[in-house]
Amino acid sequence: MSRQMTVDAAMSDDKKPNGETPDAVPAQPQKTAGETGTLGKAVALLELIACADKPMRFTDVVEACGQPRGSVHRQLAHLVAEGLVDHAADQTYAVGLRLLQFAAKAWSGNDLRSVAAPHLAALQEETQESVHLAVLNGGQVTYLDKMEGRHTLRMHSQVGKSSPSYCTGVGKAALSLLSADDLADVVAGLDFHRFTKSTITTPEALMADVTAIRENGYGFDLEEHEIGIHCVAAPVRAPGRNFHAAISVTGPAYRVDAQQLRKWAALVRGTADRISAELACRLSPVADS
Repeated sequence: MSRQMTVDAAMSDDKKPNGETPDAVPAQPQKTAGETGTLGKAVALLELIACADKPMRFTDVVEACGQPRGSVHRQLAHLVAEGLVDHAADQTYAVGLRLLQFAAKAWSGNDLRSVAAPHLAALQEETQESVHLAVLNGGQVTYLDKMEGRHTLRMHSQVGKSSPSYCTGVGKAALSLLSADDLADVVAGLDFHRFTKSTITTPEALMADVTAIRENGYGFDLEEHEIGIHCVAAPVRAPGRNFHAAISVTGPAYRVDAQQLRKWAALVRGTADRISAELACRLSPVADS
């Protein structure tokens, strides 16, 4: 059963968060030494350190990445020398200032984020709830922008963080933009993990949701990734661009029920369409002349 059908059913039987505790969230998978070359190994270590909740010690890095100790030591030394990783006095590793400079440059020059920002601000003003902009990155989505609602809400989503595509509104909406072959490839590589009792855990259920989003132009997340969190999302179409993006409005389930999600669906879809139209305009011959 798709989320679309679930929302229709929930409109007559809205429920508050059930208070269940989700299963432990697994660490983000990292590439092993046998899957990538020298540069890939260094990037894998950099990603591991950047995504860690706290600075990591050498033994932590070795245990998490699965590479030989000697190789890890050499790669870390190179990353430290380039300023991409910082080796602190307490012998822990964290993101270096040079990487932060790169991130700041990418942030300020991101065309999608700059185009979407005023539209997201208008959407946040209209709904008074948190809004997100995210892009598909393999089997995950990475958040490019977030504007908080009138009440700060504790959520996993933060700018720069990633979430699974199969159990988030923006993730499923972005997946709906893929061709049939590309979607099949992504779904085949997913490692479905149950975060809540509502999490999609099969390729068939995910494909049903994605199909509904393609038909309707919007989709939902009903406590699939985080207990007590609802959202409605829509894909941002950008032909000629090398990304697949989506936006969403997100709020607590006790305040943003299924009926409210349905009311906002056209608004979110319209906002996504306006972002798409502006992106297309920037690619037109007139815009380039």
